[in-house]
Amino acid sequence: MDNNTLDECRAVYLTAEDLRLAASILYNAYHDDPFFVDALSTSDKFAYEQKLRAAIREELNALWQEKQALIGLFDQTRLVGVACVVTQEVPLGEGRYWHWRLKMLLGTGWQSTQAMMKKESSIVELLPSEHCGILQFIALAPNEQGKGLGHQLVQAVVSWCDEQPELEGIGVFTTQEAHSQLFMQHDFVSLGELSIGNVAGQLLFYTGQQDE
Repeated sequence: MDNNTLDECRAVYLTAEDLRLAASILYNAYHDDPFFVDALSTSDKFAYEQKLRAAIREELNALWQEKQALIGLFDQTRLVGVACVVTQEVPLGEGRYWHWRLKMLLGTGWQSTQAMMKKESSIVELLPSEHCGILQFIALAPNEQGKGLGHQLVQAVVSWCDEQPELEGIGVFTTQEAHSQLFMQHDFVSLGELSIGNVAGQLLFYTGQQDE
């Protein structure tokens, strides 16, 4: 992946030392995400936040162990954005490994774990082929909003996809119009409406542009 620089920002793969900060950025970004609010449903705010931290931590660790693409956007040495892509080389949805299920179950509970697997299965069913990835997470640090960095982060994901000869494209589930518009500016197109649990959104897809 090219470490393209724009306004002193660069996109590179995360290291093990970056995972804790990456988890913090994702936690803040996804705190009020409609899917997680629904999937981790509880009347106790503290319990919800604990579940969310556990879900993000376990998923990041699983993606790292499976050598999936964990992309960081850095302003010099400071991590300002994170994007995580999982490919179908890793069993997803109902095919998730038992050790993932167990860790997620302990951290979030049975119903929440089932909801996360159902989300993945629903997305995979609509993807054009088994040679497609899912943009599992994408987020900027809270104080980095409104600087145009979202475009840089999405472009980093697109560039990474274009460099993967076995990958036909990447899908992402969006629930907010502003997010959909951002992705569409980078050549994502809608594959249709998708409802996951009580949450409605769109499945957007970027077709990889590998050189012939």
